Amino acid sequence: MRYFNWLSALEESGIFYKKPEVISKHSPKEELAFALGGTLYMPATRSSISQIVLKKKYPELSSMVICLEDAIGDEEVAFSEENVVEQVLKLSESYANHELLLEELPLIFIRVRDAGQMKFVANQLGDSLKMISGFVFPKLSTNNVEDYFSALIEIVEEHQEPLYGMPILETPDLLDKKTRYQRLTELSEKFQVYKDYILNLRIGATDLCGLYGIRRKYNTTIYDISLIRDFIADLINFFARDFVISGPVWEYFDQTSRVLKPELRKTPFYKEYGEAGLEYRSHLLNEYADGLIKETILDLENGLDGKTVIHPSHLNIVQSLYVVSKEEYLDALSIYHHSERESGAVKSTYSNKMNEVKPHRRWAQKILLKSKVFGVYHEKYNYIDLLTKEEDTADPEGHERRTASQRESL
Repeated sequence: MRYFNWLSALEESGIFYKKPEVISKHSPKEELAFALGGTLYMPATRSSISQIVLKKKYPELSSMVICLEDAIGDEEVAFSEENVVEQVLKLSESYANHELLLEELPLIFIRVRDAGQMKFVANQLGDSLKMISGFVFPKLSTNNVEDYFSALIEIVEEHQEPLYGMPILETPDLLDKKTRYQRLTELSEKFQVYKDYILNLRIGATDLCGLYGIRRKYNTTIYDISLIRDFIADLINFFARDFVISGPVWEYFDQTSRVLKPELRKTPFYKEYGEAGLEYRSHLLNEYADGLIKETILDLENGLDGKTVIHPSHLNIVQSLYVVSKEEYLDALSIYHHSERESGAVKSTYSNKMNEVKPHRRWAQKILLKSKVFGVYHEKYNYIDLLTKEEDTADPEGHERRTASQRESL
């Protein structure tokens, strides 16, 4: 798959200084770990999964999880297992018939209930395992971590197909301070053993909040919930040096419209067209999107990459925020080119900061990986330009290509 492949060639050349590259399950693991973006969850009962992919119902869809766990009822398990197999087999058949190209296939994961179900589904899929990228392990703990990864390794070795596991950290013993550090230490040791099979770690914030009867509102980020903020900080401390950690799910969506004027006023479009142009381009955004934007920005500031989403309208919002800015990209390149130094500092390309080679090296590596996956914005562009994209979008100088009559109509 390739991010933002729904843009026209003109729009791509206008928005991106460096375009996103093609990513697949066969890409290097260090790239793939950053490539999930907004990961759309859908229940395994859904009979249209294969058609959603084949007909490109959601052009922004780049990674998805088919859920056999919390998203379905206990009485639906047997049907859901059959349906998952059927849907993946349809994708495999379309791929074999050249009706589906590998670069059009989103990264697909199956969220299972336990290791036994994972082996059952894998055996049913057989050669069609090539269509999926791995499995999601809910409620992973010290009690089941070896069961999950032993089963995954067995599947990989039997079918000779690259597959990854994505543990979800959401059990009570991880949140409870009386047991947290011991359990995280034990899991950290286990994760080192299975490091090659872990694509990223995910945070089950909804389950964890539910333990204490807490639920954030649409205008509150997960970082405003002190209990979860504290937990996320510990996960970063224990795991972020060795693994990518994804941001918690965003639960809200709505169709009502509200203009994000403070952000839109920062864009080149506003500078040229003013308030009238602002109203023209802002119809896609609403207050729930506003909350998602704020939380995703905080995810990134805290070192989390990737986010679970439950509605297609979230995909472009999250992924537009993952595109690297030109300033960050040039800083990262500078640090990388000076990385042979053990220490030292260089002035940034924008002459507004010092880039210290040694402490910023890991940051630079992440930025360069993300620039391959999501691309790099032209200097005068940001996520608002993707969220409010028009067919005649922009050239690298940041000016819309409109006729005089169009300008007057605004």
